[in-house]
Amino acid sequence: MSVTLAEGQSHEKGTRPMAGFAQPGSLARSGHSGCLSRQEASELSWRLSALAVFRRLLADPVLADVRACIDAVASEADWEARVACYADTLHRLYESGEASLGSYVRDVTLADENAYLRFLGAGKVIAPSLKAALEAELLTLNAVAALVPQGLLGELPDGVDLASLPRFETTLIDLPAAYAERVAGLWRHGYGIYARYHVFDVDEEGAIAPVRFPDPIRLSDLVDYERERAQIWDNSVALLDGRPAANMLLTGDAGTGKSSTVKAVVNELAPRGLRILEVRKRQLQAIPQILEELTHNPLKFIIFIDDLSFSCEDDNFAALKAILEGSVSAKSDNVVIYATSNRRHLVRESFSEREGDDVHLNDTMQEIVSLSDRFGIHVSFTKPDKATYLDIVRKLASDAQLGMDSAELELQAERFALRRGGRSARGARQFVDGLLSRVPAHAAAQSPISRTRQPKEET
Repeated sequence: MSVTLAEGQSHEKGTRPMAGFAQPGSLARSGHSGCLSRQEASELSWRLSALAVFRRLLADPVLADVRACIDAVASEADWEARVACYADTLHRLYESGEASLGSYVRDVTLADENAYLRFLGAGKVIAPSLKAALEAELLTLNAVAALVPQGLLGELPDGVDLASLPRFETTLIDLPAAYAERVAGLWRHGYGIYARYHVFDVDEEGAIAPVRFPDPIRLSDLVDYERERAQIWDNSVALLDGRPAANMLLTGDAGTGKSSTVKAVVNELAPRGLRILEVRKRQLQAIPQILEELTHNPLKFIIFIDDLSFSCEDDNFAALKAILEGSVSAKSDNVVIYATSNRRHLVRESFSEREGDDVHLNDTMQEIVSLSDRFGIHVSFTKPDKATYLDIVRKLASDAQLGMDSAELELQAERFALRRGGRSARGARQFVDGLLSRVPAHAAAQSPISRTRQPKEET
């Protein structure tokens, strides 16, 4: 996409003119005062009203207040009303976590989901009229991003000290260039909520929703199980690279790191365009609709089903089997399904089922095992033996800089496993976390584990 800046527009690395804004088209600068004239404000107002590609931005709270300020200047509202409107705008801007109007406008514009990006992401031909509308609207939004405080306030009477009013930071923005860069990286960054977040789930209404505080676990936090991790990593990279990627079933004992490995892989690959959507078992029948929504997205997705198991009469059993074996949308090039289970064949079996209440016993048993066979790759996470368990404990303790005697560490770790009824990678981490909880606060704060495993809100 090629976008040319109109004359008079400011650049991020340039010098801001002494005008109320850097304007598109015929909008003239308002001299040295930095205020918008009534004519300038009126033109910017109707240009905003005419937004079509970026029309959703008109509902943004901060931009709605900015627009109200522009309208107040255009209508020559009382100066006290203009000051109040300006203060409302700054309040909303500050509440958003931003202090620069230009940066805010840039961020919401780049994150906006619109028809242009959807068409582009789906590989459709962009109509010249749509491209022209996009370019014109970027210039309008760039004018808003370039506003200075005087531009939102208008002329103030003598005796009103501008320095006594709150101000927002002025950041020099080249929005058309920033948008062109974002479009060039669409297959890595995405658009809309997929540009801001990389972990999602499905809400009660069946809509895809972002997880604002995802588990920050990294591959460096995991110990052992290198072969299992490599299989998940390689398949996920194949998906990103556009090579054939398989649906994966991860089975094994509880606490062996199945879910943590998937989350860690996604966290590592998110900058390359990988996203994860967790679906609960009771939501499986919503997967076809979800796949339809994701199919034309430029990013790559893992639909993640954690701790999966069924009874033979479970309707979700048939739903997932149909998706894996026959759904056209399930074979989308940008979506795979990863599931974890503590059961090899996913179905809880009773002795009566094995003994043959059903006349067609063989067919019943084949039905039970058939679901797991629908996954192209099966990775088994086995419970660690003593040597592996203690190796995990030692590495976690070393990362946490506990400095505990090795023999005493291993003795306590074995006692911990005995009380818990067995060894596991999760148990090893819980044991080390328990030791950390007894370390003085100032020492625990220096622990790499305490620093790296705290969830942070994505922005």
